[in-house]
Amino acid sequence: MNQITSTMKKYEEYLQAERQYSTLTLKAYREDIGEFVNFFSQNGGFKDFSAIDRFDVRIYLNNLYERKLAKTSIARKISSLRSFYHFLIENSLAKKNPFANIEFRSSNKKLPEFLYPAEVIEYLRAAADPQNDQYLRNSALIELLYATGMRIFEITNLTFSQIDFNSQIVDITGKGKKQRIIPFGKPALASLKQYLPWREKTMQKFSEKHSYIFINTRGRQLTETGAEYILKQVSKRSKLTANIHPHMLRHSFATHLLNNGADIRTVQELLGHASLSTTQIYTHITTENLQENYKKFFDRAKIRHDE
Repeated sequence: MNQITSTMKKYEEYLQAERQYSTLTLKAYREDIGEFVNFFSQNGGFKDFSAIDRFDVRIYLNNLYERKLAKTSIARKISSLRSFYHFLIENSLAKKNPFANIEFRSSNKKLPEFLYPAEVIEYLRAAADPQNDQYLRNSALIELLYATGMRIFEITNLTFSQIDFNSQIVDITGKGKKQRIIPFGKPALASLKQYLPWREKTMQKFSEKHSYIFINTRGRQLTETGAEYILKQVSKRSKLTANIHPHMLRHSFATHLLNNGADIRTVQELLGHASLSTTQIYTHITTENLQENYKKFFDRAKIRHDE
């Protein structure tokens, strides 16, 4: 098992350094691959990753189906293992990818959850609660997440060198070291400027010195888990019923851009998507929205065929 541990360590280092994956994504990959190894270890023994063939893969997939896992979970596990084997081949640790031609597509692809503009306003109202000592930071965090569509790991790793307050832009290096420039508006700028004195005071109190923009209550860099906790607490204080998570603000950013006439390729660049097909899922949301409004406001759409 030492060889397996060594290989997994190299893979995680690659995902973190080269692909810029978040700690949550790393955890998901680790669990998917670990589950794969454990299955064969408990059913006849696991020798080496390079010894796995397509017949073994079919056996493993049958096990996933028998456990009645969600289609999305099975698809994610296949994707994780396919990517892992691609890494093994690139590093001469395997000759073939047994997952190369395994395709699994969910027929009911879940659309991204997003907030309507009025819900965003209510959420920001709940964040700007002066009874909470950290409300200035919370408001700035949420304003910037919504204004830029940044991923959670991108905003928690954001430093002063990446943000131009005069031009109102952030310079982000996202997944796969893909670089992009994102503008942000006056509300986010005002919220940031109100937050920074609190940041400075907190860092001085705990003798912390670093350039990360968002910090915790002890002046240290805000973690992804910490940011998610903040969003959840703000959600509880709001009148919203949705359980707000960081990606929901990213989804809202993209959806609202498209609903207001933004070009899909512009949205692709702002989100940092490598493929346009990834961005196109948001067009399904806007199309549904368009159809609902059409049926609601266009009288002829309500006429029955037998009239």
